[in-house]
Amino acid sequence: MKHLVKAAIAQEVSFFLSVPALVWQVLFFYIPLTIIVVLSFMQGSSACSGLCFTLDNYRAILAPEYFYIIGRSLGLALLVACSCLFAAYPLAYYLARKVRHGKNILLFLFMLPFWTNFLIQLYAWFFLLERHGLVNTFFLRLGLISTPLQLTNNFFAIFLVMFYCYLPFMIMPLYTALEKLDNALFESAADLGSSPWQTFFRITLPLSRSGILTGFFLVFVPAFSEFVIPALLGGARYMFAGSLISHYFLVARNIFVGAAFTCVVGLVLAIIAIAVSLLFSKKGTR
Repeated sequence: MKHLVKAAIAQEVSFFLSVPALVWQVLFFYIPLTIIVVLSFMQGSSACSGLCFTLDNYRAILAPEYFYIIGRSLGLALLVACSCLFAAYPLAYYLARKVRHGKNILLFLFMLPFWTNFLIQLYAWFFLLERHGLVNTFFLRLGLISTPLQLTNNFFAIFLVMFYCYLPFMIMPLYTALEKLDNALFESAADLGSSPWQTFFRITLPLSRSGILTGFFLVFVPAFSEFVIPALLGGARYMFAGSLISHYFLVARNIFVGAAFTCVVGLVLAIIAIAVSLLFSKKGTR
């Protein structure tokens, strides 16, 4: 009887401890999301003396250029996520499986970008890559170039800075997954005559699938909706999904079409997340 009472008390305590997180989620996720969805079906009209229900906002974004912007954003996000994965996996593997001394120092260096303001990082890259920035000045002083290179306002600058900013989001989940692997698995594989590459593809890579999936979403989702980096380093030449949403809300002041496009972008992200999760789950069952 005492054990049942203690268990009931523990459940009550757990529930009350989770209430603040639930309230926070409702206030800052579900309510704003509901407002965005409702606004996407509304339009200001003098005939209704206020807001009227309409589907014109969604009809307005069915133009081919909007799908081209979504496709460009998907391509950039996929490129950044895959590049971060290929670059982060060797680093995370070396840090988790090979480093014996100084691991805390390396972890501190990997975590250091999280402690720096995001805008400060972006402006640092801007001052490095601008026409009269440090990179062009360095090359001019060495005599390698005669005129400054156009290192900003192009697709490569956007990709480079996004790769730098989101790389830590891929390293940490991979490191966490790889560090949990039991050394006995690798010793058993070696005893059975498995080569290092066979051990990697048959043991290490499948068992680190959760870290790969987590890191992929941590990079892909914000990269798909990023608008600050394209605005600062891409100029007005490249329009992405996040850039268009910010334009509708902050510049055009058309919150209704902006809300509709936000819902479409969110739906695309949800479909991709479900597809990738199903793909990983099918591979995990083989």
